[in-house]
Amino acid sequence: MITVIAGTNRKDSMTLKVATLYHKLLSAMYGNVHLLNLEGKAVWERGDEMKQIEAEMLIPAEKIVLVMPEYNGSFPGILKLMMDNSDIKKAWWNKKAMLVGVADGRAGNLRGMDHMTNILNYLHVSVLYNKVPISRITEEISDEGEVMKPATLKVIETQIGEFLKF
Repeated sequence: MITVIAGTNRKDSMTLKVATLYHKLLSAMYGNVHLLNLEGKAVWERGDEMKQIEAEMLIPAEKIVLVMPEYNGSFPGILKLMMDNSDIKKAWWNKKAMLVGVADGRAGNLRGMDHMTNILNYLHVSVLYNKVPISRITEEISDEGEVMKPATLKVIETQIGEFLKF
């Protein structure tokens, strides 16, 4: 099983559109793919909702895709809170991850992906070397969540292909 995580809880985010795109593309190639949207989810504490997310989406996942917007040169705190409130050994250890950065600016959240790589390595997670920064997101992904540039779609498809072999 693969879990795609939209790494923000902001309503109607571009991150969710990108995560949904990855979910759709991965599902067509792999099949058993789930999408975790943090919007409205109580992941800031280890309550019943967090435990359900963990049991259904994190622990059974062999691979995890993290789609992360840039927040102040890193990634959203809600994503880190979700990780911190999970059973680290069951939810993260010895898994594989793929990172996608989302930003309005020109760097595509490179710093946030580097920061997350360090955290994931600490959690015994192997991270795919091919991290895709999607810069100037409103020029790359439409309001409907479709890729507007063929070259960007090719980069995403290449990354997904590598992840499935990883």
